[in-house]
Amino acid sequence: MPEGEDRPQAPERDSVERPGTPRPDTRSAAAARMAQQQTWVDLQVRQAMERGDFDDLPGAGKPIEDLGTQHDPEWWLKKLVERERIAVLPASLQLRKDDAELDGRLDGLAAEHEVREQVEEFNARVIRARYSLPEGPPLITMPRDVEETVAAWRGRRAARRTASGQESDEAPRRPWWRRRRGRGRPARDRSYPAK
Repeated sequence: MPEGEDRPQAPERDSVERPGTPRPDTRSAAAARMAQQQTWVDLQVRQAMERGDFDDLPGAGKPIEDLGTQHDPEWWLKKLVERERIAVLPASLQLRKDDAELDGRLDGLAAEHEVREQVEEFNARVIRARYSLPEGPPLITMPRDVEETVAAWRGRRAARRTASGQESDEAPRRPWWRRRRGRGRPARDRSYPAK
């Protein structure tokens, strides 16, 4: 192009409106909404203070305990254990406790297969603890013999039934909502006829 001719002027960047970019008036509207929301929150807090909603909070007027003594990243977990009185035992002690309570838990079960599942689950936990690195006191809990435990459960169940006047041969009746459908009825054929 010769020097005397005018080149077409490119539009200025500010005057070009790209799709998806907010216009200046929408930015100011968003800022005004945020300021309005902040004043609304302040108003709600002020009204709650006037009503006295914050007067009887626990620890009001007292310094926060253990603030600034040292940094502990698991402070919340320790406070939870303390507040909820959660006992966290090493695996060996937990298994001793579970072994002592196992017969009581088994007596609450109604079916033999449930008793077998509980004893097998307990034995699996004992074996898993035996093969893992020891933490805490030594593990002295031994796996239980499933057949002996089930036989002892049957004996305790029979003793409870005779003490309560029920016959030991009678199977416990399940509530109607736990009964299986189709007992005593022939199974329906769900296959489709061949075409």
